[in-house]
Amino acid sequence: MKDKFVGIAKVGEKGQIVIPKEARDMFGIKPGDSIVVLCDVNKGIGLLKSEVFQETLDKIMPE
Repeated sequence: MKDKFVGIAKVGEKGQIVIPKEARDMFGIKPGDSIVVLCDVNKGIGLLKSEVFQETLDKIMPE
């Protein structure tokens, strides 16, 4: 199960969460990286590194 990860993150008093270390390592998330938060009332919340989101957006909407 090296390519899949399920973890638990608690929400702090200020609404912050900590992404589990295994997930940060798997996706190369480092301090200072930007994360895009995608929300759907019925499906939940998804997190993407901003670079991945930008690459996908560039493919969909080229200049």
